[in-house]
Amino acid sequence: MALYTIGDTHLSLGTDKPMDVFGGGWTGYVEKLRQGFDQVGPEDTVVLCGDLSWGMSLEEAREDFAFLDALPGGRKLLLKGNHDYWWTTASKMNRFFQENGFHTLEILHNNCAWYEGVALCGTRGWFYEEDRGEHSAKIFNRELIRLEASLKAGGEGEKICFLHYPPLYQGYRCQEIIDLLERYRVSTCCYGHLHGASHRLAITGPQGAVEYRLVSADYLGFRPLRLR
Repeated sequence: MALYTIGDTHLSLGTDKPMDVFGGGWTGYVEKLRQGFDQVGPEDTVVLCGDLSWGMSLEEAREDFAFLDALPGGRKLLLKGNHDYWWTTASKMNRFFQENGFHTLEILHNNCAWYEGVALCGTRGWFYEEDRGEHSAKIFNRELIRLEASLKAGGEGEKICFLHYPPLYQGYRCQEIIDLLERYRVSTCCYGHLHGASHRLAITGPQGAVEYRLVSADYLGFRPLRLR
């Protein structure tokens, strides 16, 4: 059983906001995703790092969930991204998945999942440095609490962390999140959100004790990255 990850699928099968309009690598991206998942086996785990569907509600996102559920992989863990407006409570989302027969989809939020003894942790994260207002500070602090809750749930063993927002890139460091990753001895941190020209700002590879990987779908050529 292998472990894969990819972020920012930006599906719009039930709404009218396809990413093809941006051209370049996004042209035909739905088919590229389908082909990219051909490497994934039926028992493999895939972590999806946010910005999964443009649907404004669970109902609007139904076709996108059906697409994800039908892709290869026995287990797909979903994180929240900044454009996942369909996101609601974990109980409502899990119930929606069960009622619609989406049996491979699970929510990674205020918890952790396990892959062969490795704790899979994560949350959305936040770009706090770009807006130091009171509202942003509250959101940022909640994200820190959620991340630490997920990391604590992972116990003392190896941890891989998945975020939507990058905790660092050229000219930016979210020290509070980086400190949590290092304190809880995270081995690898995967993140998305950066697209197009922003790929050049990404920091990948070892930084301190943590290995960082950008996993936005367009950066990966719409092929999930194999971690294990």
